[in-house]
Amino acid sequence: MNPALEGYSAAVLEDSRSSTDGPSRLAADLAAVDRLFTDNAVLRSALTDTAVAASARRAVLEDLLEGKVSPAARRAAGFAAGAVPGQELPTAINWLAHRSRAYAEDRLPDDAVPGHLQARRRVGGYAAAVFEDLPVAGLEEIEDELFRFSRTVGATPALRGALSDRDLPITVRQAVVNDLLRDRAQPATVRLVDYVVVGGRPRDFVGTLDWLAEETARARGWRVARVTAGQAVDEGERTQLEETLSRVAGAPVELQVTVDPGLLAGVNVEIGDLQLDATARGRLDRLREHVVSGGWQDQGFGRPSHGVAAHGAREQGPEGAE
Repeated sequence: MNPALEGYSAAVLEDSRSSTDGPSRLAADLAAVDRLFTDNAVLRSALTDTAVAASARRAVLEDLLEGKVSPAARRAAGFAAGAVPGQELPTAINWLAHRSRAYAEDRLPDDAVPGHLQARRRVGGYAAAVFEDLPVAGLEEIEDELFRFSRTVGATPALRGALSDRDLPITVRQAVVNDLLRDRAQPATVRLVDYVVVGGRPRDFVGTLDWLAEETARARGWRVARVTAGQAVDEGERTQLEETLSRVAGAPVELQVTVDPGLLAGVNVEIGDLQLDATARGRLDRLREHVVSGGWQDQGFGRPSHGVAAHGAREQGPEGAE
């Protein structure tokens, strides 16, 4: 199964323990979603269309399931829709349904240790679920705590040896992490490091912590939308913009709005390394670039082209001949 989905589902299953309905409700709802894919050929065809973007597929499925299943089931199914190729979505939903049922019945098997890259992706999927409800400031603290803990482990041979020893039981390594981080880090940080022990590769413990700190920084960048507007943004426009950008980012975003009258109208948005220019100034610049690159500047804008002059000479030719 997709490593990121494995990690994400692990976090959702853990969270279900503290919900009112518990893991049994999550398992029942995911079984219902699985049946929906089996019974509804039209829906299955639409959501497995490889021409549909992953973000659009996720948005459609989450909208469809809203209010019909528990938030946890909607989260898990929605993430699956965005994480796996379209043609693999029914298989992923079926896997989630069986996985959640096994978890509810306390018969979840131990996962095999995956390869280096797959292990990091699994940890990344788990982190994506943990990050969803955290504010931007919380992500910044987690990044710092992960970095500091990584440096501590890397600089302490005995500690690094214990946490990287695959022959040492996972429960023992988890106990070491909890003893070291309890009351010294946010619960989310402790939870993430704990899962690095469970879902990562032991020999890559420090490397995975460093990688996870970088992923946290990237997630923080994608949670802050820097908006530069040509005019003031009212509350209604702000709400609509937040909803639209949240769909683009795949998580709730925090808007940082500044006004620049030089943009004339519209907005320029930066989320992480993505830039969206929907300003009037941006459209004018793109039009100007198109005009210049198309050679229009020399064809009727300022001076006649050689084609016009030649045409004029041809018109005068017969008169001279007469």
